[in-house]
Amino acid sequence: MADWDAIVIGAGHNGLAAAIILAKAGWRVLVLERNDAPGGAVRTEEVTLPGFQHDLFAANLNLFHNAPFYGEHKDELTAAGLEFVNAKRPYATVFPDGEALVVDTDLAATKSEIARISEADAEAWSEMIEEFERSAAYLFPALGARLPSWTDAKTAIGAVYKLGKEWPEEMLQRLLQPARSFLTGRFESEKVQALAAAWSCHFDLAPDVAGGAFFTWLENAGEQLMGTFIPKGGAARVIDAMVKVLEANGGTLRCGAPVAEVEVEKGRALGVKLENGELLACSRAVIANLAPTKLFGPIVREGLGQDFLKKVRRYQYGTGTLMMHLALSGLPDWRAGSRLQDVFMVHIGPTLDDMALAHQRALAGLLPERPFLAVAQPTSIDPSRAPEGKHVLWVMARMVASGLRGDAAGEIEATNWDTAKEAFADRIMAMLEEHAPGIGAKVLGRAVFSPEDLESHNPNLVGGNLTCGTIQPMQYFFLRPFPGWSDYRTPVDRLYLCGAATWPGPGTGAGPGRLLGQMLAAGHH
Repeated sequence: MADWDAIVIGAGHNGLAAAIILAKAGWRVLVLERNDAPGGAVRTEEVTLPGFQHDLFAANLNLFHNAPFYGEHKDELTAAGLEFVNAKRPYATVFPDGEALVVDTDLAATKSEIARISEADAEAWSEMIEEFERSAAYLFPALGARLPSWTDAKTAIGAVYKLGKEWPEEMLQRLLQPARSFLTGRFESEKVQALAAAWSCHFDLAPDVAGGAFFTWLENAGEQLMGTFIPKGGAARVIDAMVKVLEANGGTLRCGAPVAEVEVEKGRALGVKLENGELLACSRAVIANLAPTKLFGPIVREGLGQDFLKKVRRYQYGTGTLMMHLALSGLPDWRAGSRLQDVFMVHIGPTLDDMALAHQRALAGLLPERPFLAVAQPTSIDPSRAPEGKHVLWVMARMVASGLRGDAAGEIEATNWDTAKEAFADRIMAMLEEHAPGIGAKVLGRAVFSPEDLESHNPNLVGGNLTCGTIQPMQYFFLRPFPGWSDYRTPVDRLYLCGAATWPGPGTGAGPGRLLGQMLAAGHH
């Protein structure tokens, strides 16, 4: 008899979620991780100076805190040491004229902020939030169900009954619509449009890319209503707690165990071979928490068929990301005022055109003149991440080229990330200096991770793409990862795919791992 019922490849939060559910169902589960520590894109490390805890990739854990998996396992995770803190001012956008727009979980405060620029936009913002609140009861069951499923059909019928027959049509339009047309149709101020559009850029959906409207609406409303939740001590505390829950329920984690091959015989997965030659057998499932192109072909070499491999080759990744981590002697002194020092995420992308141009430069393989920046200040709400009185800054340049050809500004001669990343980081620092004068003098340490560095740390971040594949409509919902394969199954019997490349997609909600774990535990193999 095999030693294991299930082997999970990859100890990211989705792989751990599936493993926990199966372990609780009585399965003998082994999780294998190639790195020396679990977590995938949820990692916290001292990469600048001792005592400064930096979230290397994911920083906003709202999706995890608000997702069904956390709700279902909250008591155990809390007992394992997981504690969240909440930012009541979740985000803001700063502008070249020294102005800023700040979102507060107090809707009246946000409306007052926007009303300084446009009374009409303040009312339109409130209307957008109210639309979300009316839709939430129908939207979240659909987002938390397997696809295709009867749940979605029942949800649509219930929404039509309660909200009117236009609701499904409006949702479909929003799922296909770019953020620009959604926002310009609602808000008259370019500043309010930019404030809202920033969230679609987190998902690699620049203002003119199809599907951005839905994520713009979803993220703005969610942050407005609930704020931002981050784990006390760093994002990795989520992973630490999940590992404790896994092991408490009989599961096993092995780090430093890269998988070389999934063993397939007569179209069925029987186990895995590690890079050191060790064979590990399992009797019920091999679960791969991997990017499709990192699994099919490199690790799974039999039983796939040419039609399926053609779909794998056509799988599309989005643009890359550059991460910069700063250890600071103090919080930034924002030109827009000290009220920004307790805002969790400050966006620097003052117009829709700025965001669209940065994205276009990335598609052309060029460094943008002015990248879109997301600047998180985690120690403003969680001082435990740095020595007393000191701070960390998390800076993400989203929508940058995965493969570099040159510099749109004509200033950086390097045509590869290894030699360009520090010069590009200097450009980012100059942008920060414009909005927070004197920040350079506060820097005690700096660490820069290019898109290639991100993929080196975590192979699922292909080309530095944080979404593990674009979530444009042609590759989302029942089309993710491939048409006809949205239910985690693969052409190989007992081999399953989960993670950000599967429904419900990227982020830290653990949805793919949860849904697959529940499917297998219920016997729907």
